[in-house]
Amino acid sequence: MKKPPRDLSQLLHQQGKFPEIAEKAELLLHLDNHVKQVLTGPVSQQLKVANLRQGVLVIETTTAAWAARINFQKAKILQQLQAETLPMLSAIEVKVNPSLFLYATKPKTNNNKITKAAAEHIEALAEHTEGSLGIKLKRLAALASRSRQS
Repeated sequence: MKKPPRDLSQLLHQQGKFPEIAEKAELLLHLDNHVKQVLTGPVSQQLKVANLRQGVLVIETTTAAWAARINFQKAKILQQLQAETLPMLSAIEVKVNPSLFLYATKPKTNNNKITKAAAEHIEALAEHTEGSLGIKLKRLAALASRSRQS
């Protein structure tokens, strides 16, 4: 009999060097979010925390102009990261990586729209459904008509 498939996150945290790699990836993701909170505005969309090695945080950005803006705020970032998350952090290195343009996150547009016909069908279904499901269907139909007005 075959073994059931195992969750990838379980495999990452069990064998060989995978736990170390997964832990470092989670740390870099956390640091990326933290740095983006420290640097508000458009500069936060132009950077990515790339690595942390020997107490040096490596931040990549898309152009030299953004790198200069980040370099002006390096002391602030370093001080805040040392105080809140990484006391062992000794320096921040900013590198230009033009290929980040390829991976830049585009603002997500909300395409969750319900047509008028679909809203009418949901409303009709809600009329014939009892209990909490009927109430939820009515709310969904009302939400669809509100989103069309705005």
